[in-house]
Amino acid sequence: MVIAEPPLGTVPQARHFPRHNRIISGMARGIVVVEAAPRSGSLITARLASEQGREVFAVPGSPLDPRSRGTNGLIRDGATLIQGAEDIIEALTQTPPPALKERSDTEFGAPEMTPVGESELAAARPQLIELLGPSPAPIDELMR
Repeated sequence: MVIAEPPLGTVPQARHFPRHNRIISGMARGIVVVEAAPRSGSLITARLASEQGREVFAVPGSPLDPRSRGTNGLIRDGATLIQGAEDIIEALTQTPPPALKERSDTEFGAPEMTPVGESELAAARPQLIELLGPSPAPIDELMR
């Protein structure tokens, strides 16, 4: 499955990652931040996860290490301090998963879908299956 907001073929740019990470955090029950500078994409993702009602976990670090300032700040602001995978498993088993609901098309700009006929699908299936294999296939190649 490929989930993305920008059109296929868009060149990855740093400014796209917060929108991308909003989708990732929305699909997860929780996120773990291991290191985060005070102004980092990890903290943006943690904020988005929190706004989405997801669990935010943080690994503490030395207060002298600038890479730990973000994680220590998350813990100070209410993120769950973790020291290992067991802490995450314990926290997630104690809270029920968030309820999922369908959003209406008016909440976001859903693209127009063009219906595809069964004959077109039948013709495309063997070509797609031939492109799939043990190594990753670029999405642009699959689309072509």
